Amino acid sequence: MNIIVPMAGIGSRLRPHTLTIPKPLTLIAGKPIVQRLVEDIVKVLNKKIEEIAFVIGPTFPPDTERKLLEIAKNLGANGVVTIQKEALGTAHAIQCAKESLNGPCVVAFADTLFKADFTLNAEADGAIWVKQVENPSAYGVIKLKDGIITDFVEKPIEFVSDLAIIGIYYFKKGDLLRDEIQYLLDNNITEKGEFQLTNALENMKQKGLKFVPGKVDEWMDCGNKEITVETNSRVLQFASKDGENLVSESVILNNSEIVQPCYIGENVKLTNVTIGPNVSIGTDCVVENSTICNSLIQTYTTIKNAKLDGAMIGNHAVYDGNFTSISIGDYSQLI
Repeated sequence: MNIIVPMAGIGSRLRPHTLTIPKPLTLIAGKPIVQRLVEDIVKVLNKKIEEIAFVIGPTFPPDTERKLLEIAKNLGANGVVTIQKEALGTAHAIQCAKESLNGPCVVAFADTLFKADFTLNAEADGAIWVKQVENPSAYGVIKLKDGIITDFVEKPIEFVSDLAIIGIYYFKKGDLLRDEIQYLLDNNITEKGEFQLTNALENMKQKGLKFVPGKVDEWMDCGNKEITVETNSRVLQFASKDGENLVSESVILNNSEIVQPCYIGENVKLTNVTIGPNVSIGTDCVVENSTICNSLIQTYTTIKNAKLDGAMIGNHAVYDGNFTSISIGDYSQLI
């Protein structure tokens, strides 16, 4: 089984944080989003993963490839990193990793996290992972008949289904998807100037391939700052229910309290603070004279005299002030 992870988007909705760090490498409860994504996929599949192929953008930082290869290695898989030089759509992004589209494979776009417990139907040609939503007009949705997907509808104006496609797909034969995408590219078949995966899926369905839904229990987006902070809280809550201790033994506590659930990384110094609930603080941070809840703080950051709620602070930042729901990017100072 191979996993293909298209992650070349610039993450403009999460700026300023994505100006220096690709969104999929943003830390959620101490781990990059993309790492949590592939780990969760491996848990659901419960199969040996041979290869994980990451498709990144041309402007990603030089150490991105090293980080991604390490994620694959830690999961016992071979890692491959390719570059999507132009943003030409979802199908084009997947095809950048066409050498990995062989045999059974999963395609997972790296801007979402999920919780699920289901078994893939071995008789089906593929599965589209979906979640029931209240506002289906904002998503691509599927229609079902007798448990088989009959239609893919992009952002329907009128109600046709409330099962939204979350961006994770299973294919029993990845080479069939590869060939179908290549057909789109060769014949310049686009929608709004981009090569779309839904067109390839529709063509495969028309040729008799059967796709079934894989329903997830929880779908957590990492689109903008508010949603990302909320996702961090949900991940911490799940970890707490599973009995995980996410507070490093090297944390230095001086007249401070940690209200779980929280993630506190290595070598963090807390002085006269109350942290939590639902807070992640990355490695080598210093926090003094502050109260922080429902917030996401990256690494090597100093925070003083703060009362934060719903905040997101980047790496190597310095914050000293009275604002609450702030969003500060890497290397920023607000003092």
